[in-house]
Amino acid sequence: MTRIVFSKDQSSNYKQFTCSGHADYGKFGKDIICAAISMLVINTINSLEELCHLKMDVTTDAEKGYIKCILPDHLDEKSIVLLDALVLGLTSVESQYGKKFCKVEFEEV
Repeated sequence: MTRIVFSKDQSSNYKQFTCSGHADYGKFGKDIICAAISMLVINTINSLEELCHLKMDVTTDAEKGYIKCILPDHLDEKSIVLLDALVLGLTSVESQYGKKFCKVEFEEV
């Protein structure tokens, strides 16, 4: 199962997100859920960097299926919309395929 955790502060501001594990929906290289999650997460990070010029601390380990993205303290409206879109995409995957393969969580930091 791929677990995605969004960390927000008390004011509901995004602080970071982590994506860990493999969905195990299909064989390696043919797992459509893993591919969808990876595409959504990586595209969002690239968009935040290229379109919003955000400086983030990103750690990855492809073998373990791990991505951690620490966001700066102040996000502009465009960055927040991109992160909200990521949440929408991931929760759609979770709804369609079930928490057995993709689980989206939120925590307060």
